[in-house]
Amino acid sequence: MIKEMWQFRGRYKILHLTWFAFFLSFVVWFNMAPLATAIKADFGLEESQIRTLAICNVALTVPARIIIGMLLDKYGPKITYSLLLMYAAVPCVIFAFADNFTQLVISRLALSLVGAGFVIGIRMVAEWFPPKEIGLAEGIYGGWGNFGSAAAAFTLPTLAAWIAFGAVNPATGEALLNWRFAIAGTGLIAALYGMFYYFNVENTPPGKAYQRPKSARGIEVTTQRDFWFLMLMNVPLVGILMVLAWRLKKVGLYDQSVLTIVLLALVGLYLFQAYNCWSANKDLMLGKKRYSAEERYNFSQVAILELTYFVNFGSELAVVSMLPAFFEGTFPLNAAQAGMIASTYAFMNLMSRPGGGLISDKLGSRKNTMAVLTLGMGIGYLMMGSVNSNWWLVAAILLTMACSFFVQAGEGSTFAIVPLIKRRITGQIAGNVGAYGNVGAVAYLTIFSLLPEWLGGGQTPSSAIIAQANTVFFQMMGIGAVIVAFLCWFFLKEPKGSFAEHYQEEEEEEDIGFSTTAETKQVFK
Repeated sequence: MIKEMWQFRGRYKILHLTWFAFFLSFVVWFNMAPLATAIKADFGLEESQIRTLAICNVALTVPARIIIGMLLDKYGPKITYSLLLMYAAVPCVIFAFADNFTQLVISRLALSLVGAGFVIGIRMVAEWFPPKEIGLAEGIYGGWGNFGSAAAAFTLPTLAAWIAFGAVNPATGEALLNWRFAIAGTGLIAALYGMFYYFNVENTPPGKAYQRPKSARGIEVTTQRDFWFLMLMNVPLVGILMVLAWRLKKVGLYDQSVLTIVLLALVGLYLFQAYNCWSANKDLMLGKKRYSAEERYNFSQVAILELTYFVNFGSELAVVSMLPAFFEGTFPLNAAQAGMIASTYAFMNLMSRPGGGLISDKLGSRKNTMAVLTLGMGIGYLMMGSVNSNWWLVAAILLTMACSFFVQAGEGSTFAIVPLIKRRITGQIAGNVGAYGNVGAVAYLTIFSLLPEWLGGGQTPSSAIIAQANTVFFQMMGIGAVIVAFLCWFFLKEPKGSFAEHYQEEEEEEDIGFSTTAETKQVFK
């Protein structure tokens, strides 16, 4: 596959078009961060307001990934991805031409839905690549697409300066950035690509049927015990939205009465989600339906994958947010130097995530790959907790890159397993696992923001307290990863047909008389 990967036909065309769709969705999702200073100056915003916008940028991604997963399984990735990319232009343009802070908040909340695009490509790639190659294919999709956030950081300030035609601020002499047209432009490009994507991809290879769930209202489980496990694992998905609501109240976006209404609405959201899951599994829960041994899957496997994505992707988003300030405060570096060094963490995505998928394909055990990579990540974070000003800077950079490899390779390994759990509900499983990544990010970032206050006894934190908070933060993520690594080792099971030529469902169809066409088999070769 590695040699054939550079082709632009058949399944490789689908892979390249799909990772670029994900790339653009991340450019749009992260288009505010590199232009935040200019936006802050234009509106005269306080630092707390900029941080509020950053929170809004991820606020609705958690429920969006679950909803997108349901729509994806029902309607297919072709139409779902195309519409999401076209939708991205609307909040982008509204944000770009906002007149006040309220409009910025609303449009950023709407833009947070675009972060759900990731789960769509997971199923699209799984439809076109066989189990034995799914790790590398999903790794390329995730790793190269995820680079969109770094691309936005590197290109948007230059683009905004170019659009401003070299204008400078007469008071400071600094170049002005036309951030409005730069941000609007990313949305328009995404919308145009959405239309292009629709006319150039198909949900499945020729002659292959797209498998849809029996109900898209909630995840289908195969035992009554798994239903209650599902209800338990859905609690953090709503709980983290409550944390976000509390954070927005704390920065003064609204008062206690509004917070109470929001919390009650979130309780209602959980109950509504629980009702939909009940509806999807009603016959099972009432004893009217039983699944054969061949049809069953263990929801515990989904739960473990949710936890792995919590600790790997969740920690990645958190570390990317704090790493520039960490290097600037620990070593004698200016902001630009610290930012460039910290960017090595994100750049590793180009290699690490596909590398994790490839290792999962070649090692012969997806379970053991997941456990080893997660353990390596935990050890890496624990070592980063010991980094201080006495360290050699080069050693700290190499440790950061090594830790980043295990984090992102673990992400690739996670989604090398997701499509193999239960084919027809891959979108919903990917949505829930992906949502847990955002749950982890919000949880880690919330703890990170509160650690200096906790350790400093509520006083303004000194540099020593901030350094201590960084140490505790890395140690916390390291311990969490080690715990999840042991869960993978002892409780994660090797999916059936992990390295087969065809998915188990396809083989079962052949057994009962539905043969895969020769044209389809040729696509998989």
